[in-house]
Amino acid sequence: MRLFVCLLLFFSYLEALPASAQVSRFSANNFVDENGDTLRYRLLFPDANRFRKYPLVIFLHGSGERGSDNEAQLQWGVMNFATDQNMLAHPAIVVAPQCPARQSWANVSQDKASGTLTLNPEPAKPMALVIKLIAQLVQTLPVDTDRIYITGLSMGGYGTYDAIERYPHLFAAAVPVCGGGDVTRAASIAHIPMWIFHGAEDPAVNPLYSLQMLDALTKAGAHPGFTMYPEVGHFSWLGAYSDQLLMEWLFRQHK
Repeated sequence: MRLFVCLLLFFSYLEALPASAQVSRFSANNFVDENGDTLRYRLLFPDANRFRKYPLVIFLHGSGERGSDNEAQLQWGVMNFATDQNMLAHPAIVVAPQCPARQSWANVSQDKASGTLTLNPEPAKPMALVIKLIAQLVQTLPVDTDRIYITGLSMGGYGTYDAIERYPHLFAAAVPVCGGGDVTRAASIAHIPMWIFHGAEDPAVNPLYSLQMLDALTKAGAHPGFTMYPEVGHFSWLGAYSDQLLMEWLFRQHK
């Protein structure tokens, strides 16, 4: 019995090693703007090669990972960018900011009768800080400004739409996962390569948000990718970020 327990602990330890190693690849950082507002974030740097510029991936977490520990935002999705395989095939600077508690990436209003979302005039403070952080990273790191990508899940999916609708000329591609946006802004983002993901049985974020955005973008002349997972609820990001086709597609995108 003791041998069985020891072996069980040993194999549990081995299984935990890769995830632990991946976490250690993300350095913990703080961005402080001119007003003294702070945004905590994790940063993955791809290689010790000062002769190259790299794509920049902004990863926006969901509502459950808000806080100030600068760690919870690594729980879902972003670790897929930090595997040995992906870092070798698609080296990139990956930034995972953490939204403070009781705040949000997106600043939208919802019409309760129709369920439609409307982008409010000013960005939420966390989103404003993300944009300022991007500007700083462009100045201080070897960022390829023609390959700045943004993606996010759930609250971060809303944030992804919010970001590209407010700053449509900043991003080279976007991957919103189980989110929603202002469909009246579709024409302004139709030029951005996009791949939308959602679970068909999502009880937290209505799949209609993704379907309506797909329809609006298509009518605006865009050709977005679209994946609706059957028999999947809110955790559609498990399929999205583990899809190697998504990674191949994303890193091909340029302005």
